[in-house]
Amino acid sequence: MKIGDIQLVTCHRIPSRSFFIKGRQFPLCARCTGIYIGYLSLPFFTLDMIHVNLLFSFMLIIPTFIDGLTQAYCKRESNNILRLITGIMSGVGQMSICSIIGKSLGYFIINHFL
Repeated sequence: MKIGDIQLVTCHRIPSRSFFIKGRQFPLCARCTGIYIGYLSLPFFTLDMIHVNLLFSFMLIIPTFIDGLTQAYCKRESNNILRLITGIMSGVGQMSICSIIGKSLGYFIINHFL
């Protein structure tokens, strides 16, 4: 996507790293698709339906880095299912961290300013 002279990078959308539905390429690569699916977990964390500690949240993100970095620098080719699964894990981990930080800031504000 391009806005003015600024190129916005959201996803590379390489066909071999994307899913196809009825012959049409999905608008995101498999890893980004997984990350966005993982983002759908945010309500479960904010409504206290799921509790995950901060360390485990960071550990959920690590497989995506390992998969992406080894693919980029070790000449290893991943597959779309692995990209999707590690992407979902990363998205869930990110939303857990966002929830933990948001709740902590909320408690801090309530206890110190109200």
